[in-house]
Amino acid sequence: MKTMYDVQQLLKRFGTFIYTGNKIADLELIQEEVRELYEQKLIDVNEFKNAIIIIQAAHNKLQ
Repeated sequence: MKTMYDVQQLLKRFGTFIYTGNKIADLELIQEEVRELYEQKLIDVNEFKNAIIIIQAAHNKLQ
């Protein structure tokens, strides 16, 4: 997993599509969904860590 597209594909595997029209809000919702997937043991720790790093990098780019 290297890009936001990869993170979105991860969510898509679980039937989750996020698009609000507000990029920062999208990133916050995506981060929340990834965290929930990890807490429910649906993704492993490596997927979780990689996704969070990618999301935070994208969030920092927008600010």
